[in-house]
Amino acid sequence: MTTRAELTEKIVAHKMLTGTKWTEIADAVGMSKEWTTAALMGQLSLTKEQAERAGNVLGLNFSDEEMGLLMSVPYRGSLPTQIPTDPLIYRFYEITQVYGSTIKALIEEEFGDGIMSAIDFDMDISRVPHEKGDRVKVTMSGKFLPYKSY
Repeated sequence: MTTRAELTEKIVAHKMLTGTKWTEIADAVGMSKEWTTAALMGQLSLTKEQAERAGNVLGLNFSDEEMGLLMSVPYRGSLPTQIPTDPLIYRFYEITQVYGSTIKALIEEEFGDGIMSAIDFDMDISRVPHEKGDRVKVTMSGKFLPYKSY
């Protein structure tokens, strides 16, 4: 029996071997590159049609078992450790450690006591040319969910 982690490894390896870009897969699936990548990395579920389209672009004919894995609600959280050790992912952890209380204070000042949804959520990752070296721009937008009194 294939696990979701094994299927993710298969998808990523095949993507690398074929030179396929996440944006190409996303265009075929009909979703953003961020959503499509998260889904194929095992963090979101796809419809049967989306999984078939992704497989077509990758040149993969997913088995029924693999299709079931792609369509099932995942166990979210892909990091193997509490504190990430991958340098790129660690920088986001570091940003949260340094600026987390600032982000929280500014959101609460603007919106009140609540959270930013990671369910009703959009993200965009883009490259921004800069004279000192290209920059990574990450834009996250989530619905504000106030805590309710009861």
